[in-house]
Amino acid sequence: MPTLKFLILAGFLGLCLARPDAMRAEATGTGAWTMAAPALMERTEVAAAALDGKIYVVGGFAKPSWQNILEFAISGDVEVYDPAADSWSMTTSLPAGRHHAGIAELDGFLYVVGGFAHSFLSIWHATSNVYQYNPATREWREMAPMPTARGGLGVAVYRDRLYAIGGYDGKRNAAAVEIFDPKTNTWSSARPMPTPRDHLAVVAAGDHIYAIGGRPELDYQRNMGVVEAYDPQTNQWQSRASLPTARSGMTAGVIGEWIYVVGGESEAGTFATNEAYHPATDQWRSMTPLPTARHGLGAAVVDGRLYAISGGPTPGGSFSRVNEVFNPSVASPDMRQ
Repeated sequence: MPTLKFLILAGFLGLCLARPDAMRAEATGTGAWTMAAPALMERTEVAAAALDGKIYVVGGFAKPSWQNILEFAISGDVEVYDPAADSWSMTTSLPAGRHHAGIAELDGFLYVVGGFAHSFLSIWHATSNVYQYNPATREWREMAPMPTARGGLGVAVYRDRLYAIGGYDGKRNAAAVEIFDPKTNTWSSARPMPTPRDHLAVVAAGDHIYAIGGRPELDYQRNMGVVEAYDPQTNQWQSRASLPTARSGMTAGVIGEWIYVVGGESEAGTFATNEAYHPATDQWRSMTPLPTARHGLGAAVVDGRLYAISGGPTPGGSFSRVNEVFNPSVASPDMRQ
Protein backbone atom coordinates (compact mmCIF):
# COMPACT_ATOMS: atom_id res chain seq x y z
CA MET A 1 0.00 0.00 0.00
CA PRO A 2 1.52 3.40 -0.99
CA THR A 3 2.91 5.47 1.84
CA LEU A 4 1.69 9.00 2.59
CA LYS A 5 5.08 10.37 1.52
CA PHE A 6 4.78 8.58 -1.84
CA LEU A 7 1.29 9.95 -2.46
CA ILE A 8 2.38 13.51 -1.68
CA LEU A 9 5.41 13.15 -3.99
CA ALA A 10 3.27 11.70 -6.81
CA GLY A 11 0.80 14.53 -6.51
CA PHE A 12 3.57 17.12 -6.60
CA LEU A 13 5.12 15.53 -9.71
CA GLY A 14 1.71 15.44 -11.39
CA LEU A 15 1.31 19.18 -10.88
CA CYS A 16 4.80 19.83 -12.20
CA LEU A 17 4.19 17.79 -15.33
CA ALA A 18 0.77 19.26 -16.06
CA ARG A 19 0.51 21.65 -19.00
CA PRO A 20 1.17 25.20 -17.75
CA ASP A 21 -1.88 26.58 -19.57
CA ALA A 22 -4.11 23.96 -17.95
CA MET A 23 -2.78 24.86 -14.49
CA ARG A 24 -3.36 28.56 -15.10
CA ALA A 25 -6.87 28.04 -16.40
CA GLU A 26 -7.84 25.90 -13.43
CA ALA A 27 -6.74 28.70 -11.15
CA THR A 28 -8.57 31.47 -13.00
CA GLY A 29 -11.47 29.75 -14.78
CA THR A 30 -11.12 32.32 -17.53
CA GLY A 31 -8.93 30.68 -20.17
CA ALA A 32 -5.20 30.95 -20.76
CA TRP A 33 -2.75 32.68 -23.09
CA THR A 34 0.46 31.31 -24.56
CA MET A 35 3.12 32.87 -26.77
CA ALA A 36 3.62 31.80 -30.39
CA ALA A 37 6.25 32.67 -32.98
CA PRO A 38 6.26 36.43 -33.58
CA ALA A 39 5.32 37.87 -36.96
CA LEU A 40 8.07 38.73 -39.40
CA MET A 41 7.27 42.46 -39.45
CA GLU A 42 6.40 45.08 -36.86
CA ARG A 43 2.97 46.40 -37.83
CA THR A 44 -0.24 47.93 -36.54
CA GLU A 45 -3.79 48.49 -37.88
CA VAL A 46 -3.60 45.15 -39.69
CA ALA A 47 -6.39 42.90 -40.91
CA ALA A 48 -6.26 39.17 -40.18
CA ALA A 49 -8.31 36.11 -41.14
CA ALA A 50 -7.96 32.33 -41.19
CA LEU A 51 -7.94 30.44 -44.49
CA ASP A 52 -7.29 26.69 -44.88
CA GLY A 53 -5.91 26.41 -41.35
CA LYS A 54 -3.45 29.28 -41.78
CA ILE A 55 -3.70 32.92 -40.73
CA TYR A 56 -3.17 35.78 -43.16
CA VAL A 57 -2.08 39.14 -41.74
CA VAL A 58 -2.62 41.91 -44.26
CA GLY A 59 -1.71 45.57 -44.70
CA GLY A 60 -1.69 48.11 -41.90
CA PHE A 61 1.17 50.43 -41.03
CA ALA A 62 4.71 49.06 -41.01
CA LYS A 63 7.32 50.50 -38.71
CA PRO A 64 8.59 53.58 -40.60
CA SER A 65 11.85 53.23 -42.49
CA TRP A 66 13.65 54.74 -45.47
CA GLN A 67 12.24 51.90 -47.58
CA ASN A 68 8.59 52.78 -46.95
CA ILE A 69 8.69 56.54 -46.41
CA LEU A 70 7.21 57.30 -49.84
CA GLU A 71 4.19 55.16 -48.98
CA PHE A 72 3.78 56.85 -45.57
CA ALA A 73 4.59 53.42 -44.08
CA ILE A 74 1.24 52.06 -45.34
CA SER A 75 1.80 48.37 -45.98
CA GLY A 76 0.55 46.03 -48.67
CA ASP A 77 2.50 43.09 -47.26
CA VAL A 78 0.81 39.79 -46.52
CA GLU A 79 2.28 37.43 -43.93
CA VAL A 80 1.06 33.86 -43.49
CA TYR A 81 1.20 32.08 -40.14
CA ASP A 82 0.99 28.29 -39.91
CA PRO A 83 -0.17 27.38 -36.37
CA ALA A 84 0.68 23.70 -36.87
CA ALA A 85 4.32 24.50 -37.63
CA ASP A 86 4.44 27.72 -35.56
CA SER A 87 6.14 29.42 -38.50
CA TRP A 88 5.72 32.42 -40.79
CA SER A 89 6.13 33.04 -44.51
CA MET A 90 5.33 35.80 -47.00
CA THR A 91 2.93 35.64 -49.92
CA THR A 92 1.92 38.00 -52.72
CA SER A 93 1.38 41.58 -51.56
CA LEU A 94 -1.91 43.43 -51.91
CA PRO A 95 -2.26 45.33 -55.20
CA ALA A 96 -2.12 48.52 -53.09
CA GLY A 97 -1.30 49.27 -49.47
CA ARG A 98 -4.23 49.57 -47.07
CA HIS A 99 -4.73 50.19 -43.37
CA HIS A 100 -7.90 49.78 -41.29
CA ALA A 101 -9.36 47.44 -43.95
CA GLY A 102 -12.04 44.81 -43.45
CA ILE A 103 -11.21 41.16 -44.09
CA ALA A 104 -12.98 37.80 -44.29
CA GLU A 105 -12.68 34.30 -45.73
CA LEU A 106 -15.44 32.90 -47.91
CA ASP A 107 -15.52 29.71 -50.00
CA GLY A 108 -11.76 29.25 -49.92
CA PHE A 109 -10.90 32.82 -50.91
CA LEU A 110 -9.71 35.76 -48.86
CA TYR A 111 -11.39 39.15 -49.27
CA VAL A 112 -9.92 42.50 -48.24
CA VAL A 113 -12.54 45.24 -48.24
CA GLY A 114 -12.12 49.02 -48.15
CA GLY A 115 -9.67 50.62 -45.77
CA PHE A 116 -7.64 53.82 -45.92
CA ALA A 117 -4.88 54.73 -48.37
CA HIS A 118 -2.71 57.81 -48.80
CA SER A 119 -3.71 60.59 -51.16
CA PHE A 120 -1.36 63.55 -51.51
CA LEU A 121 -0.38 64.30 -47.89
CA SER A 122 -3.30 62.49 -46.25
CA ILE A 123 -3.17 58.91 -45.01
CA TRP A 124 -6.93 58.79 -44.35
CA HIS A 125 -8.27 58.54 -47.90
CA ALA A 126 -11.25 56.15 -47.69
CA THR A 127 -11.32 53.47 -50.39
CA SER A 128 -14.00 51.20 -51.83
CA ASN A 129 -11.72 48.59 -53.39
CA VAL A 130 -12.32 44.89 -52.84
CA TYR A 131 -9.51 42.41 -53.44
CA GLN A 132 -9.90 38.63 -53.63
CA TYR A 133 -6.93 36.33 -52.88
CA ASN A 134 -6.69 32.82 -54.34
CA PRO A 135 -4.37 30.66 -52.19
CA ALA A 136 -3.95 28.11 -55.00
CA THR A 137 -2.42 30.65 -57.39
CA ARG A 138 -1.23 33.16 -54.75
CA GLU A 139 -2.80 35.90 -56.86
CA TRP A 140 -5.05 38.86 -56.06
CA ARG A 141 -7.81 40.13 -58.30
CA GLU A 142 -9.99 43.20 -57.97
CA MET A 143 -13.72 42.68 -57.48
CA ALA A 144 -16.68 45.07 -57.70
CA PRO A 145 -16.09 48.01 -55.33
CA MET A 146 -18.23 48.77 -52.30
CA PRO A 147 -20.92 51.37 -52.94
CA THR A 148 -19.63 53.36 -49.94
CA ALA A 149 -15.90 54.02 -49.63
CA ARG A 150 -14.78 53.67 -46.00
CA GLY A 151 -12.09 52.49 -43.62
CA GLY A 152 -12.25 51.41 -40.00
CA LEU A 153 -15.16 49.16 -40.92
CA GLY A 154 -15.99 45.61 -39.93
CA VAL A 155 -16.69 42.65 -42.23
CA ALA A 156 -18.47 39.39 -41.41
CA VAL A 157 -19.69 36.39 -43.40
CA TYR A 158 -23.25 35.11 -43.24
CA ARG A 159 -24.68 32.48 -45.60
CA ASP A 160 -22.17 32.90 -48.42
CA ARG A 161 -22.17 36.69 -48.42
CA LEU A 162 -19.94 39.40 -47.01
CA TYR A 163 -21.47 42.09 -44.82
CA ALA A 164 -19.47 45.35 -44.68
CA ILE A 165 -20.63 47.40 -41.69
CA GLY A 166 -19.85 50.89 -40.39
CA GLY A 167 -16.59 52.77 -40.77
CA TYR A 168 -15.51 56.30 -41.69
CA ASP A 169 -15.88 57.72 -45.20
CA GLY A 170 -13.42 60.58 -44.82
CA LYS A 171 -15.94 63.15 -43.59
CA ARG A 172 -18.33 61.32 -41.30
CA ASN A 173 -19.22 57.92 -39.91
CA ALA A 174 -20.93 55.58 -42.33
CA ALA A 175 -23.91 53.66 -40.98
CA ALA A 176 -23.90 51.65 -44.20
CA VAL A 177 -24.54 47.91 -44.24
CA GLU A 178 -23.61 46.64 -47.68
CA ILE A 179 -23.73 43.03 -48.80
CA PHE A 180 -21.41 41.44 -51.33
CA ASP A 181 -22.35 38.31 -53.28
CA PRO A 182 -19.14 36.84 -54.75
CA LYS A 183 -21.06 34.52 -57.06
CA THR A 184 -22.49 37.50 -58.96
CA ASN A 185 -19.78 40.02 -58.00
CA THR A 186 -22.49 42.49 -56.97
CA TRP A 187 -23.35 44.61 -53.94
CA SER A 188 -26.71 45.39 -52.32
CA SER A 189 -27.71 47.52 -49.34
CA ALA A 190 -29.38 46.58 -46.07
CA ARG A 191 -30.85 48.54 -43.15
CA PRO A 192 -28.18 50.93 -41.80
CA MET A 193 -26.58 50.36 -38.43
CA PRO A 194 -28.42 52.41 -35.75
CA THR A 195 -25.23 53.81 -34.20
CA PRO A 196 -22.70 54.90 -36.84
CA ARG A 197 -19.08 54.35 -35.75
CA ASP A 198 -15.63 53.25 -36.83
CA HIS A 199 -12.89 51.10 -35.29
CA LEU A 200 -15.59 48.63 -34.20
CA ALA A 201 -15.50 44.85 -34.09
CA VAL A 202 -17.94 42.93 -36.33
CA VAL A 203 -18.52 39.19 -36.10
CA ALA A 204 -21.16 36.68 -37.14
CA ALA A 205 -22.34 34.29 -34.42
CA GLY A 206 -25.33 32.00 -34.80
CA ASP A 207 -28.02 33.69 -36.88
CA HIS A 208 -26.97 37.30 -36.14
CA ILE A 209 -24.15 39.70 -36.91
CA TYR A 210 -22.82 41.72 -33.99
CA ALA A 211 -21.38 45.25 -34.17
CA ILE A 212 -19.38 45.83 -30.99
CA GLY A 213 -17.85 48.98 -29.52
CA GLY A 214 -16.00 51.51 -31.65
CA ARG A 215 -15.65 55.29 -31.74
CA PRO A 216 -17.23 58.28 -33.51
CA GLU A 217 -15.24 60.10 -36.21
CA LEU A 218 -11.89 58.44 -35.42
CA ASP A 219 -11.96 59.93 -31.90
CA TYR A 220 -10.74 57.49 -29.25
CA GLN A 221 -11.57 60.00 -26.53
CA ARG A 222 -15.22 59.04 -27.10
CA ASN A 223 -15.06 55.27 -27.09
CA MET A 224 -18.36 53.39 -27.14
CA GLY A 225 -19.65 50.28 -25.43
CA VAL A 226 -22.58 49.99 -27.84
CA VAL A 227 -23.48 46.49 -29.02
CA GLU A 228 -26.05 46.05 -31.78
CA ALA A 229 -27.19 42.80 -33.37
CA TYR A 230 -28.33 42.53 -36.97
CA ASP A 231 -30.71 39.82 -38.14
CA PRO A 232 -30.14 39.20 -41.88
CA GLN A 233 -33.43 37.30 -42.15
CA THR A 234 -35.58 40.20 -40.98
CA ASN A 235 -33.21 43.05 -41.92
CA GLN A 236 -33.62 44.46 -38.39
CA TRP A 237 -31.20 45.73 -35.73
CA GLN A 238 -31.56 45.26 -31.99
CA SER A 239 -29.62 46.72 -29.04
CA ARG A 240 -27.86 44.16 -26.84
CA ALA A 241 -25.99 44.29 -23.53
CA SER A 242 -23.22 46.88 -23.72
CA LEU A 243 -19.55 45.97 -23.88
CA PRO A 244 -18.44 46.25 -20.22
CA THR A 245 -15.27 48.15 -21.16
CA ALA A 246 -16.00 50.82 -23.77
CA ARG A 247 -13.18 50.73 -26.33
CA SER A 248 -12.22 50.93 -29.97
CA GLY A 249 -9.42 49.59 -32.14
CA MET A 250 -9.94 46.13 -30.67
CA THR A 251 -10.43 42.79 -32.38
CA ALA A 252 -12.78 39.85 -31.89
CA GLY A 253 -13.25 36.18 -32.68
CA VAL A 254 -15.90 33.52 -32.21
CA ILE A 255 -15.19 30.20 -30.50
CA GLY A 256 -18.17 27.94 -29.92
CA GLU A 257 -21.06 29.94 -28.48
CA TRP A 258 -18.87 32.83 -27.34
CA ILE A 259 -17.56 36.06 -28.85
CA TYR A 260 -14.19 37.15 -27.45
CA VAL A 261 -13.30 40.86 -27.68
CA VAL A 262 -9.66 41.67 -26.97
CA GLY A 263 -7.41 44.72 -26.88
CA GLY A 264 -8.27 48.28 -27.87
CA GLU A 265 -7.20 51.87 -27.45
CA SER A 266 -8.16 55.07 -25.64
CA GLU A 267 -6.51 58.40 -24.94
CA ALA A 268 -5.23 56.98 -21.66
CA GLY A 269 -3.54 53.93 -23.16
CA THR A 270 -4.09 50.53 -24.72
CA PHE A 271 -6.25 47.73 -23.35
CA ALA A 272 -5.28 44.21 -22.34
CA THR A 273 -8.98 43.59 -21.72
CA ASN A 274 -10.51 40.31 -22.88
CA GLU A 275 -14.29 40.12 -22.49
CA ALA A 276 -16.53 37.25 -23.60
CA TYR A 277 -20.10 37.68 -24.80
CA HIS A 278 -22.71 34.92 -24.81
CA PRO A 279 -25.40 35.83 -27.39
CA ALA A 280 -27.95 33.30 -26.14
CA THR A 281 -28.07 34.89 -22.67
CA ASP A 282 -27.01 38.43 -23.66
CA GLN A 283 -24.35 38.46 -20.94
CA TRP A 284 -20.67 39.40 -20.72
CA ARG A 285 -17.87 37.88 -18.71
CA SER A 286 -14.30 39.02 -18.03
CA MET A 287 -11.62 36.62 -19.24
CA THR A 288 -7.86 36.36 -18.77
CA PRO A 289 -6.36 39.58 -20.18
CA LEU A 290 -4.00 39.79 -23.11
CA PRO A 291 -0.39 39.44 -21.93
CA THR A 292 0.49 42.41 -24.18
CA ALA A 293 -2.00 45.29 -24.28
CA ARG A 294 -2.44 46.43 -27.89
CA HIS A 295 -4.68 48.23 -30.37
CA GLY A 296 -4.85 47.83 -34.14
CA LEU A 297 -4.20 44.11 -33.78
CA GLY A 298 -5.66 41.35 -35.93
CA ALA A 299 -7.32 38.15 -34.73
CA ALA A 300 -8.25 34.82 -36.26
CA VAL A 301 -9.54 31.55 -34.83
CA VAL A 302 -7.99 28.18 -35.74
CA ASP A 303 -8.84 24.90 -33.97
CA GLY A 304 -10.65 26.58 -31.08
CA ARG A 305 -7.91 29.07 -30.32
CA LEU A 306 -7.83 32.81 -30.92
CA TYR A 307 -4.59 34.25 -32.28
CA ALA A 308 -4.02 37.96 -31.48
CA ILE A 309 -1.33 39.28 -33.80
CA SER A 310 0.66 42.52 -34.21
CA GLY A 311 -0.81 45.87 -33.16
CA GLY A 312 0.48 48.86 -31.24
CA PRO A 313 1.37 48.62 -27.53
CA THR A 314 0.83 52.37 -27.04
CA PRO A 315 -1.86 54.67 -28.49
CA GLY A 316 -1.30 56.03 -31.99
CA GLY A 317 1.71 55.02 -34.07
CA SER A 318 3.30 52.04 -32.34
CA PHE A 319 4.10 48.61 -33.71
CA SER A 320 4.75 45.01 -32.69
CA ARG A 321 5.33 41.47 -33.91
CA VAL A 322 3.50 39.91 -30.96
CA ASN A 323 1.55 36.69 -31.53
CA GLU A 324 -0.39 35.55 -28.46
CA VAL A 325 -2.81 32.63 -28.40
CA PHE A 326 -5.93 32.37 -26.25
CA ASN A 327 -7.35 28.96 -25.38
CA PRO A 328 -10.72 29.17 -23.61
CA SER A 329 -11.32 25.42 -23.70
CA VAL A 330 -8.91 24.70 -20.87
CA ALA A 331 -11.50 26.35 -18.63
CA SER A 332 -14.58 27.09 -20.72
CA PRO A 333 -16.73 30.06 -19.61
CA ASP A 334 -19.78 28.97 -17.63
CA MET A 335 -22.49 31.51 -16.88
CA ARG A 336 -23.51 29.45 -13.85
CA GLN A 337 -20.25 30.21 -12.03
